[in-house]
Amino acid sequence: MRTVKLTQPDAWQQIPPTGRLRRWITDRNSLTARIIQHFPDFNLVRVGQQLAVPLADERRILNLRAGQLAVVREVILRSGNKPLVFAHTAVNPRDLSGAWRGLSRLGSRPLAEMLFHDPLVSRMPIEYRKLPRGHALLRAAGIGTVAWARRSVFLKRRQPLLVTEVFLPAIMRVT
Repeated sequence: MRTVKLTQPDAWQQIPPTGRLRRWITDRNSLTARIIQHFPDFNLVRVGQQLAVPLADERRILNLRAGQLAVVREVILRSGNKPLVFAHTAVNPRDLSGAWRGLSRLGSRPLAEMLFHDPLVSRMPIEYRKLPRGHALLRAAGIGTVAWARRSVFLKRRQPLLVTEVFLPAIMRVT
């Protein structure tokens, strides 16, 4: 008898959603640049940047041991006062003095300035997931409904930086 391994419904996957969100979520270029094209009143609010316990799947990607902290930066990309995307970045703290030292100097500037203008940075394949109600990233974003997210690992000198972008309801209204 042959067994089939089923994908867990909450696992990150290579298959993006269909529908209107597909063009936004599959674009490998800067999401910030795309938002600026559609929303001239773009602004970024930095929610915070601190040492924090990473999510279990983040810990594996960042090569952190159980209990080890990551540097987590969270921002909201907005149109006026309307939140469009919640972005969550995690990196191994040791890499702030190496490959990703520019992260601590970004302040309220978009991370895209650092990622898409540095020829030493490469992007791994994008993964997708529909986050269930109550997921830690949705709680951090302040929304109580399900939402699609994508994540990418960016590499610089073989050091990973993980960026997860949660697409909030207002972005769904844009075609």
